[in-house]
Amino acid sequence: MNVTTSDAASASRDPVTVVIVGAGSRAMNYASYALKHPDAMRIVGVVEPNPVRRAHTASLYDLPADRCFDSVDALVSRPQLADAVINGTLDAHHVRTTLPLLRKGYDVLLEKPVGISEAEVLALYRTAETYGRKVMICHVLRYAPFYQALNQVIRTGEIGDVIHVQTEENVDYHHMATAFVRGKFASLARDGSSFLMAKCCHDLDLISWFKTGIKPVRVSSFGRLSQFREDRAPEGAGTRCVTDCPIEAACPYSAKTLYVDRGLWPVYVWPGYLDGVRLSDEEKLAGLAGDNRFGRCVWRCDNDIVDHQVVQFAFEDGSTAAHSLVGGAAKACRTVHITGTRGEIQGELEEGVFVVRNPDPWADGRVFSEREVRIEVSGEMHGGGDHRLVEDFLRVVRGDPDAGYSTSLAHSIVGHVSGFRADVSMATGRTVEIDWDGIFV
Repeated sequence: MNVTTSDAASASRDPVTVVIVGAGSRAMNYASYALKHPDAMRIVGVVEPNPVRRAHTASLYDLPADRCFDSVDALVSRPQLADAVINGTLDAHHVRTTLPLLRKGYDVLLEKPVGISEAEVLALYRTAETYGRKVMICHVLRYAPFYQALNQVIRTGEIGDVIHVQTEENVDYHHMATAFVRGKFASLARDGSSFLMAKCCHDLDLISWFKTGIKPVRVSSFGRLSQFREDRAPEGAGTRCVTDCPIEAACPYSAKTLYVDRGLWPVYVWPGYLDGVRLSDEEKLAGLAGDNRFGRCVWRCDNDIVDHQVVQFAFEDGSTAAHSLVGGAAKACRTVHITGTRGEIQGELEEGVFVVRNPDPWADGRVFSEREVRIEVSGEMHGGGDHRLVEDFLRVVRGDPDAGYSTSLAHSIVGHVSGFRADVSMATGRTVEIDWDGIFV
């Protein structure tokens, strides 16, 4: 088969050909766009070290054996197979797997965060510039209709110049327990990403987007691990939910309740789930009683990341911003409050509603006028941004001059550098300066 290159694809209306690298939940979600729109995108290969996931992906996209690889090295040892790659590997593998792909000639849609250190993120950026490759970061919230509409209000000047941005993300109790206490993002030392960068580089990116063209120059941050540690365990708590815990039935973090009764996040909790095997409840309970890490008491895990953090920014124009991250909340939600010189915007992503207020002493006896903007977001992951991001990536690969390319690697660097510096501030207890000279080539 004669596979087009990225340059040729820009002049062709054939589907953009894509290789999946890391067949986890995020990459597979983006790749599923090809199932709905085969005329626009076609999956032609997969790189996945897990043989079960690799076989599942091959079956889903009818891939021959010679298009299925266990490593990026095996892929790049072959002639270029596709126009682009969707890289959904784990955070610590993002940069080292993307560098050889760029050198080979692939454009890349890269899951966030870009990397686990400022130095490696900048090294990736400079390599992409050297080889002239297009790299888009999966900051899907820029493509969510809620934030698109909100940012449009800012761009029109309706609230004047932005002088303060306040955002907050509340991570609900089961997401916190599964991903950040029991799961693969629980340890900075082991997994590479801080809580802030693993969960909130979306939010840091939104702040930089709302302040497009104006960079932060100072950052400070405070946070700690307060809840999910052994000295906060309730009286009587055991070590594993289904073996020695007399209070399990009343605990919101019960592994039995979350992973057996409610069946939440089976791909994370049950290895081999993708091979089509559905475990019985008895088999699941036996796993949670054994060495399955998701059966552990949340107060007796080996997690070391913070569970709440606040970040404060000072921008070069004198404006400010703050982001709060809280784990273990009852309800998952992202909120935003933006204050300008002539008005303000306040809303919540999950509700799909924001209000715009402007000073008006004659508005029904109040001192402001108010209008509501409602966006339908029900049932949409990331507010409907996932596949809109993919659509724009395909336009970028084709060389479409109308592509937004909003989440290019160059755009993403501002939020990433800010986040890495925020973690330095939290660790050292001091305000950290950001000198942008020399960061961009």
